[in-house]
Amino acid sequence: MRRLHLAALGLFWLLIGCVSAEPDVDLRPRAVRLSVCQEHTNLHNRLDAVEKTVEDTVEKLEEELVGLLDTMEDPQWSPPVDTTGMKTVDVLEDPER
Repeated sequence: MRRLHLAALGLFWLLIGCVSAEPDVDLRPRAVRLSVCQEHTNLHNRLDAVEKTVEDTVEKLEEELVGLLDTMEDPQWSPPVDTTGMKTVDVLEDPER
């Protein structure tokens, strides 16, 4: 009798394994599945193109910023400042002091 219970239990576990091991059946037609994959690939290609454009734009802006900073630091553009006799102002200081 005990062997019958063990055999039934083994058969039960075997059936559970077979059911869980079956691949998911995709009910969509093959053409639809392929078009979804193609749309996914196209989306990634477009995102790659956008990423490249953004990277190129950032590089160009960095170059322009470096050029502008170099121009601003050039001595001919910096105005002469006479600070003799001028009181320095601390913007963080309490105005009532």
